[in-house]
Amino acid sequence: MTSKQTLSAARTVSTPSGTISYVERGEGPVALFVHGVLLNNGLWRHQLEALGDVRRCIAPDLLAHGATEIAPTQDVSVTANAHMLAQFLDALKIDQVDLVGNDSGGGICQIFAAHYPQRIRTLTLTNCDVHDNWPPEAFVPFVEMVKAGGLGGTLDAMLADKNIFRSSQALGPAYEHPENVTDDTIEAYLRPHVASPQRTADLARFVSAFDHRHTVSIEAKLKAVKAPVLIVWGDDDIYFPVKWAKWLEATFPNTRRRVELKGARIFFPEERASEFNDELRAFWT
Repeated sequence: MTSKQTLSAARTVSTPSGTISYVERGEGPVALFVHGVLLNNGLWRHQLEALGDVRRCIAPDLLAHGATEIAPTQDVSVTANAHMLAQFLDALKIDQVDLVGNDSGGGICQIFAAHYPQRIRTLTLTNCDVHDNWPPEAFVPFVEMVKAGGLGGTLDAMLADKNIFRSSQALGPAYEHPENVTDDTIEAYLRPHVASPQRTADLARFVSAFDHRHTVSIEAKLKAVKAPVLIVWGDDDIYFPVKWAKWLEATFPNTRRRVELKGARIFFPEERASEFNDELRAFWT
C-alpha cells in the first residue's frame, strides 16, 4: 500500500463534521468499515478487495485521520466520530449498514450502535476498546506522551526510521509479524498526520480525548441492540485480551458467533485477511 495509491482512489463527501475522505469497492448492501487510531481506511484494503462481490464496501477516514478535512475547532472525540458516521451515511443517502470496527474504531462502532441501532443490519467487532478498558493499560504511555506534547516528534521519528514503528516501543505489539509491515504501509498511515501542524494537533486532540466514560455510559443501550453480532478476536493482544470479547458476547443479546484467532493481534484484518474475510462472508450471507 502506498500513499499515492490510497489517495488516488479516495472520494470525499461534505458533512456537518467536515469533508470526509473514503474509499469504496463493490456493489450491493453497504458494509461500513471503521479503522482506529493512527491508521486510516487503508487498514481495510484487503476486505474491500475481496468482498465487493457481496457488499458495497465503504471505508471512511475518521475525524483527525487520513485525508479527512476538519475545522480546528471540530470535536474529534470518539462520540463525535460516531455521530460523524451517521452524518456520513446521510450524505451518501445510505440507510442501513453492516458495520465493522477495529481498535478505537470498534469502540466508535459500539457508540454508533447505541445511538443509531436502527441503522445497523449487522455488527462485527474485532479487537477493540470496550467498556472501561479505554485507553488500555498498554497504550497509556502513548497517551501520556501525546498529552506531554511529544506526538510530532514521535511521528517524525517513525517516518524517518520505519523500524521504530515496527519496534516493541511503538506499533510492533499490534502485529503478529511486525517485520512484514512495509515501508509503504507505514508511510500511508502516518504521513497524513504530519502534513501540517494542524493535522498533528488534530490527532493529538483525538488521542488526548480518550476516556472510557464514552463506552461505560452506553452499556445499557448495547444490551438493547437487536442486530446480529459477530465477534472475531485475536487471542495474543496486549491491548485487548479475550476477556473483552467475552464481555461483548454476553452484553449484546444477539451475538451469533464469537471466534478466537490463535496467535493473532489487533491488526489481524491486515495480517490474517483471508480468515477474517471468510468469517465476514459467512456471517453476511
